Amino acid sequence: MLDFFISPAYAEGGAAGGGMAQIIMLVGFVAIFYFLLWRPQAKRAKQHKQLVSSLSKGDEVVIGGGVLGRITKVSDDSEFFTMEVAEGTEINVQKNAVAAVLPKGTLKSI
Repeated sequence: MLDFFISPAYAEGGAAGGGMAQIIMLVGFVAIFYFLLWRPQAKRAKQHKQLVSSLSKGDEVVIGGGVLGRITKVSDDSEFFTMEVAEGTEINVQKNAVAAVLPKGTLKSI
């Protein structure tokens, strides 16, 4: 019934090596995905894991929300640490929330 409005298209012959071209294109997409997305993300995750494991008392850090402070207590078996954000004001923070470790003396210069 639809043949009246749209004429059917029939393939004349298969493209020589058409299957191989599709496999090469698929491998190319996988390679692009690996080098542009997965590998850099894994590298950043590894660096952040090292940063979190190297946290120690006295480090000046900035957490994900932009809060600056000095670490006052860290326990190795817990995933939390205590951070002083102002004189006499301490908060508990999850270690994974640390965005960066600042150079010593940064808090005094702000």
